Amino acid sequence: MAKVHLRKVTVDNFQECVSLELNENQKKFVAPNIRSLAQAYVNPNLFPLAVYDASVLGHEKPQSPMVGFIMYEIIGGVGFILRLMIDSKYQQQGYGKAAMLEVIRRLKLYPEVELIATGHDPYNQIASKLYRNIGFVDWDIEFPENPEPQVFLKLDS
Repeated sequence: MAKVHLRKVTVDNFQECVSLELNENQKKFVAPNIRSLAQAYVNPNLFPLAVYDASVLGHEKPQSPMVGFIMYEIIGGVGFILRLMIDSKYQQQGYGKAAMLEVIRRLKLYPEVELIATGHDPYNQIASKLYRNIGFVDWDIEFPENPEPQVFLKLDS
């Protein structure tokens, strides 16, 4: 299984982050990274992170390219994984699962996080399969401020 190293998105890796690409048929499911970074800029509850292969650990400047992007939010006792995107060149290599597991590990370190959750477009079967294989189950909750149809999942711990 792939292993990942997560880093803050900074001025040094910003351009690489916003240049990551999805397959054409996935673009309708995931917000562009530039939009996620803009949201994180104005919302201190959002934590955007660049996803790298674990081989960059210990290197000040990564020797390998960024493989993806992930962002979570901590609000109301919930650690909510809002975004996960793996560049099309690095999909099907285990980076998505590894990034999710690393964020889950980190969220469990926050004393205020009582529940870990995520969501996905009802038609995004790839995300559904990934999240359910990790241990997420249906979460019957509605967020009135969310205009898009979403399937909400919570980690069954």
